[in-house]
Amino acid sequence: MRLFRRCTRISILCLLAISVFTPVFLLSFRLKNLNTDASKDFVEDLSILEEVEGLKGPHLVVYRDGDHGSLVSLDENDRRHKAEDVNLLQSNGTSYGGEEKNQRNLSEQKVSPSREKGCEKSKPEGVQHSRSIQSHLRRPLDEKVKEMKDKVIRAKAYLSFAPPDSNSHFVKEIKLRIKELERAMGDVTKDSGLSRRATQKMKAMDGTLLKASRIYPDCSAMVNTLRAMMYNAEEQLRSQRDRTSFLVQLAARTTPKGLHCLSMRLTTEYFDLQPEEREFPNQHKLQDPNLYHFAVFSDNVLACSVVVNSTVSTAKDPEKIVFHIVTDSLNLPAMSMWFLMNPPGKATIQIQSIDGFELLSIKYNEDQQKQKGLDPRYVSALNHLRFYLPDIFPSVNKIVFLDHDVVVRKDLTRLWHINIKGKVNGAVETCVEGEPSFRRMDMFINFTDPSVATRFDANTCTWAYGMNVFDLQEWRKRNLTALYHKYLELGSKRRLVKAGSLPLGWMTFYKHTHALDRTWHLLGLGYDSGVTRAQIEQAAVIHYDGVMKPWLDIGIQKYKSYWNRHVSYEHPYLQQCNLHE
Repeated sequence: MRLFRRCTRISILCLLAISVFTPVFLLSFRLKNLNTDASKDFVEDLSILEEVEGLKGPHLVVYRDGDHGSLVSLDENDRRHKAEDVNLLQSNGTSYGGEEKNQRNLSEQKVSPSREKGCEKSKPEGVQHSRSIQSHLRRPLDEKVKEMKDKVIRAKAYLSFAPPDSNSHFVKEIKLRIKELERAMGDVTKDSGLSRRATQKMKAMDGTLLKASRIYPDCSAMVNTLRAMMYNAEEQLRSQRDRTSFLVQLAARTTPKGLHCLSMRLTTEYFDLQPEEREFPNQHKLQDPNLYHFAVFSDNVLACSVVVNSTVSTAKDPEKIVFHIVTDSLNLPAMSMWFLMNPPGKATIQIQSIDGFELLSIKYNEDQQKQKGLDPRYVSALNHLRFYLPDIFPSVNKIVFLDHDVVVRKDLTRLWHINIKGKVNGAVETCVEGEPSFRRMDMFINFTDPSVATRFDANTCTWAYGMNVFDLQEWRKRNLTALYHKYLELGSKRRLVKAGSLPLGWMTFYKHTHALDRTWHLLGLGYDSGVTRAQIEQAAVIHYDGVMKPWLDIGIQKYKSYWNRHVSYEHPYLQQCNLHE
């Protein structure tokens, strides 16, 4: 009996021991296997992120515009810092190829990353907190995005060090990191648009770059590679700019297919008319000096229609308005047909061909032969016809000249009541420095020529064509057309002005121009000048000067609506020629 109890007691104690120690043994064995597998997966998938957490290196630098000079500066700078970089590599055992600035600072201070970290910890906590707040306030909205792009550039630079046919684990890894980070960034331009995934991918890239810096510790190779990459990028950018500039200029000189189609259809319709059907009404008003006369010289049908429609729609007395449109013989039928089909309300209109002014054609053709080397746009007869206004309109005393790329927003008949104080030309000045429309006389006129330097002051305020009021009586008294011919003759012997009629206008109307209020004429809608909506609302005339005209595809979209509202896009000819907003 006693033996039985003893055996029972022993068996109970054994079972108790097994129940206590078995779970402990199984759990420890399971944890050991789990840690081993996780370590292997972690290394295989994320490379050396475990090492990154154990090694606290210098903070990465996102280069500002001014810092790029360190990569493309003189070789003397590279030689001066080469010894410092080598010492740093020997002391730290690592190299961060794209971080020369950090390396130089660390070598000068003779401080390792660990010592630097210790120094930071020894500083008062309040100082560190205030500095972090200040750096956060100064931090740009796109700092992280720039940092990510910088890491991608560095990764590609390291990738270029590998042999072309290399298929090593490192090459696969860095290609994967570049692909992941570029995909995570996408088209984001601000830090607020970055996802959490992008931040994780950037940390993974940090680990790969640290690994790369150990594999390729030579800083000079990295500098040379980055310098070559920057040079290639600058060459590509320069090439793209040249190409863009050429294509923009080509688009500006080329007639859009829709406008060509419109001209052809109108010309066909015009020649189907009987001679009496080609006459415009109210032709007796053309020579009346008491009416408001406007002149437009153009070969663009649609542009002329916008100028006429916008002027008439804003006028208080449209029945007193007389429009004189002068075009070339090729576009005369189309221009005439358009306004016969779409008369400008109560206003009177006259369409003339430049070939009808025989005396002027002879004069100008002689001058054009002397200017044959210039851009055809600048030596166009229509472009220089503005200097013959008193001869074209002998019975008119005052006239407003409008370019075909303007839109009228307010009543212009008030210009006839402005006292221009005995001057010939009333125009808006363009001599305010800092504005996109700023022009100086010496920008377009050769003041190194003695005949120019003695007659003109380079600091004289310039003015703009596009909306000008001319007193033709004063013009005739001063015989300014003859003065224009004189400067044109001098320009044929030696270079006085750059291409265009504007500098010739400055010379011809020198001291004969009265400054109008700036709200009469707003420039800058034909290029990216930053003109605001408030400025447009205040202006009487808005001018699409520049190559980005509103009827072209390259026109600035935000300004096109002011021009489009005066175009009848529902017109069947415009629809048939695929002309739309």
